[in-house]
Amino acid sequence: MERVRKTYQEKLRPTPTQERQLEAVLWRCRTLYNVALEQGITWWRRGQGVSATRFQQEAELKAIREAYPEDAALHSHVLQDVLARLDKTYQAFFHRVANGEKAGFPRYQGRTRSHSFTSKEYGNGARLDNGYLVLAKIGRIAVRWSRPVVGSIKTVTVSKEADGWYVCCSCADVPIQPLPPTGQETGIDLGLESFATLADGTQVENPRQYRTAEREIKKAQRRVSRRKKGSTRRRKAARLLARKHQHVRRQRRDFHHKQALALVRADDTIYHEDLQTANMLRNQYLAKSIADAGWSQFLSILAFKAACAGRRVVAVPPAYTSQACSGCGVIVSKGLSVRWHSCPGCGTSLHRDHNAAKNIQWRGQRLRGVPAVAGALNREPGGFSPSRVSGKLPSACWPSTWS
Repeated sequence: MERVRKTYQEKLRPTPTQERQLEAVLWRCRTLYNVALEQGITWWRRGQGVSATRFQQEAELKAIREAYPEDAALHSHVLQDVLARLDKTYQAFFHRVANGEKAGFPRYQGRTRSHSFTSKEYGNGARLDNGYLVLAKIGRIAVRWSRPVVGSIKTVTVSKEADGWYVCCSCADVPIQPLPPTGQETGIDLGLESFATLADGTQVENPRQYRTAEREIKKAQRRVSRRKKGSTRRRKAARLLARKHQHVRRQRRDFHHKQALALVRADDTIYHEDLQTANMLRNQYLAKSIADAGWSQFLSILAFKAACAGRRVVAVPPAYTSQACSGCGVIVSKGLSVRWHSCPGCGTSLHRDHNAAKNIQWRGQRLRGVPAVAGALNREPGGFSPSRVSGKLPSACWPSTWS
């Protein structure tokens, strides 16, 4: 039986004393992160040519714990994970430099940028016991369970959010639960006018959670701005603002889960565009709406639910899915404001998102080698071809697999 890795997030119910202890752990982890980052920068500036490595810094943890009792109060695995996170940020920085991207050197962690700590080995510093979370140096913390944990727990992460503390148990070897086959396939076109349009013409309404709550969020933000920095009233206003943002995030995630589940239950194979959302967010006019829709999160949830249900999700190149005619393959150029596709060649007339969803489905079926695609038999044997484009386009625009 196929198995997947899954993370379970549950709400913690710590006592006031335990909350102060958890806050202290975050403070010490943040301090270690900043000290380790400063050490790496200092080594580099001294002309040694290299920064301090993760393993060199881990070797110094024993001496640090002996010299500073507050660090000795933390489990060694928690401290090691802090250095692993710093090393991960360094590797991401070097990767961006190598690719010629905007580098973004690792930053120091302030109070508002450090929210979690991880025990990297279950049973050594963190474990579950009779429904309680047992943390080394802290004790037993009550957990508000919503479902049983399945699989083998590998890591335990404790995080602080706007409404309290949570524990995340990352489990391996979680068995999948295949759904019975339906024999159906579909393509989905993600958009802003409607969140998604299926190949059969079904449209999923875009709830626009952030746009709906934007007025209340602005009001809460102004309240924070009016408060004096460092005051108790400002901290209270900031917590209220954080809860409003959290509510919007949870609404969006709940919507994504429900829509992904509906798609997985209805279709064996789901095709979607391989969207580069980070590039699309550079559009200053559409960035807020694109971020509000949360396409990347939805596709991630869809892929995971499909894997758990034994379904297939296929990403296809997005080039010209909206411009090409789903009836004959001819490119019909139209701007974003034109919401209806009318082909002058074959007379196909339908909503542009419906047209794109059909193209996505047929393009994905071609990539999978599905023969005799219904509705596309009037196309050329090679699929989309530059010779059928109305207007000249460079041949480089067409992937070789379609020629």
